[in-house]
Amino acid sequence: MKILYKSILPGLIVLLLMVSCRKELDRAPLDQFSSQTFWDTEQNTMLALTGVYKGNIQMSVNPTSAEFSATDWWSYHGLLYLEFATDNAYDRRGDNSGFNTLTNGTLTATNSYLANYWSLSYKRIARCNYFIENIAKAPIDAAKIARMTAESRFIRACQYFYLSQYFGAVPLVEKTLTLTEANTVSKSTKDQVQAYAETEFKAIAATLPKQNSMPAAERGRATQQAALAFLGRIYLAQQKWTEAAATYKQLIDLNENLIDPNYESLFNGTNETSKEIIFATQYIQDLAPNAMMQHNYPAKLGGYVLYCPLGSLVESYEFTDGTPFSYADARYNAANVGLNRDPRLKYTVLYNGQAFKNIVYTSNPDDSSSPDQLTTTKQATRTGYALKKFNSEAFSGGDLQNSGVDLPIIRYAEVLLSYLEAKLESGAAIDQSLLDETINKVRGRATVNMPKVTETNQAALRTILRRERRSELALEGIRYWDLLRWKNIGQVLNGDFYGAAFPGATNLRKKGTAVDPYSRWFVTSKAFRTGQDELWPVPQSEVNINPKLK
Repeated sequence: MKILYKSILPGLIVLLLMVSCRKELDRAPLDQFSSQTFWDTEQNTMLALTGVYKGNIQMSVNPTSAEFSATDWWSYHGLLYLEFATDNAYDRRGDNSGFNTLTNGTLTATNSYLANYWSLSYKRIARCNYFIENIAKAPIDAAKIARMTAESRFIRACQYFYLSQYFGAVPLVEKTLTLTEANTVSKSTKDQVQAYAETEFKAIAATLPKQNSMPAAERGRATQQAALAFLGRIYLAQQKWTEAAATYKQLIDLNENLIDPNYESLFNGTNETSKEIIFATQYIQDLAPNAMMQHNYPAKLGGYVLYCPLGSLVESYEFTDGTPFSYADARYNAANVGLNRDPRLKYTVLYNGQAFKNIVYTSNPDDSSSPDQLTTTKQATRTGYALKKFNSEAFSGGDLQNSGVDLPIIRYAEVLLSYLEAKLESGAAIDQSLLDETINKVRGRATVNMPKVTETNQAALRTILRRERRSELALEGIRYWDLLRWKNIGQVLNGDFYGAAFPGATNLRKKGTAVDPYSRWFVTSKAFRTGQDELWPVPQSEVNINPKLK
C-alpha cells in the first residue's frame, strides 16, 4: 500500500485534520467531510480506505511530519514499547514511565497510555464502521467493494482482539453511533468480544486475496494470511489448541510464505518485501515517516536511547551449541556477551564494545567520556544495552525522525512457532518431522543456524519452545501477550531486574548495599499483582463520561 500512500497522502492529511470532534467513543470520524458526492469516485473511496488503515498516525499538515508518539497497537510506540512492561526491556525515562508502571505494581486507571490505546482503537473502529456503511455508494464493481469491506472488517476485528486481550470486557460497536449512544454504551464480555473477532476473521479470510496474488503496489493491504494469523492468535489466547493448530496449518498449506535466510534484514528496512513478513505498518521516508531511530538510536549518534534491553533478555539467548546460557560457563565473556551465543543476540541488542554504524558502542559506567555511558543522570542507556533491532545502520539521512523502515506486525516465524505450541498443548504426538517443519526452520535460517531441536517430551519441549519464541520474537511487542497467555506473568514480572555485567567497575549501581554476584547494573523492580493486573482498567477519563464502563 506504499504506492497508494504516495498518490493520496496529501488528501489524507487534509481528511484527518478535518476529524477532531470526540466525546467518549468516537462516533463517525469521517462524517465531517462526507457527502453524497464524496463516494462518487474510486479514488475517493481509496482515500477513505487509506484513512482506515493509517487513520491513527499523528501527522501535521506537513506531509513529511513523522509518527512520533502515536500509541496504538500498530504504531512503534504502542507495539514495540509494550516490551517495557515485560522482562525484556526498560523505558529509559524511569520507573514512573507509563509503560513501566503497567507491571511494577502501580498501575491505575489514570495511566495515559491506557487512554491512548483505548481511544485510538475506537477511532479506528469508528472509521471502519463508517466506511462499511457507506462504501456501497461508490461506483465500484462488486468484487472491489467486497475486498475493501473485508479489509475494514479485518482492521476492526484486530482492534477488538487487542482490546479484549488487554482490557477484557469492552463495548462491542458495529455501527456508527449517535452522541447519546456513544456516551451510554455498555460493555460486552471478553468472551463475546473474542467470539465476534473470531467470526469476523473466519468470514473474511476467504474474501481477502492471498499474499502472492497481490501486485507490488498493494503491499501492506490485508491478506488471507493476515486474517488467518490473527485468527490463530485468538485461538491461542482462548487455549483452543486444536482450532489454533488447524488455522495455522491452513495458513502454512497456502505455501506462499517462508523463513527468510537473513534475520537482520527483516527489521532494518532492506528486505521489506520478504515473504516472511505477513503484515506490517508501512512507512515512507520523506512522505509518511516515523521517528523510531530518533527515539532508539545510541546517544553518540544523536538518539534518545529510550529502548533499553534488560539483562534477563540477553541471558535468555543460548550458547551456539543450543545449551542454555550460564554466567558460570567458560564460554561467557563479560567484555563480549555476544561471543559464542545465538547470533540473534547481536542482531537484536547493542552491547558494550559492539560496532554500530561508524561508532563503537560504549556503555561502561566508568567511561564518563562516552555519551552512551551507563548512567541514570543523562540521556543514555539505563541497562548498559541499547536497541539494535529496527535501528538501520544504512540510514543516511540527517534527520532521525525521517525513517521509512516498516514495522512488522506478524511474521511467518511466529506462525510456525505458534503452530508447534498449539500442537504441543493439544496433547498431539510430537515427532522430529513436526519439529523440522516448525521450530527448526526458524532456528535453521542461514544467518542464525542454531542446532536442531530434537526434544519431544512435552514439558522439556515447552521450555525450549518458550525460550525460542523469546529469542526469535524479541522486542517485537509479543512478549507481554505471551506471558499473559502462559499465565506465568505474575511469577516472571516480580522481583529485581538487572542490566549488563561490568566486573571491576567502580561506579556500578547496586540495589541498596547489595552487590550482584555477577556485577550487573541494577535497573528496577517489578511487582505484578496477580489477579489484578492481568486486565487493564478502563481509562478513568472514559468512565467519567460513561459510568457504565467502570
